[in-house]
Amino acid sequence: MGEELQKIGKIAHFFTKINVAVIDLTASISVGDRILIKGPTTNLEQTIDSIEIEHEKVTRAEAGQSIGLKVDDRVRENDTVYKIS
Repeated sequence: MGEELQKIGKIAHFFTKINVAVIDLTASISVGDRILIKGPTTNLEQTIDSIEIEHEKVTRAEAGQSIGLKVDDRVRENDTVYKIS
């Protein structure tokens, strides 16, 4: 496959009813990026459709920011988020 994983953050919170994860970023991320969220019981790969910062839609977020992200499945606090390249 030759895919590389770059660690870009951790799950800070997950809202079950709306399937939104809050991610504390340690690297930048953009709409259209493919990500992998991994933890003891989590293994979710998806493409980012939208990113929100304080309820405002953005196309890119930088290290040090916290973002809201709609996820396809349940994730858990402290799961690691990777960008797939």
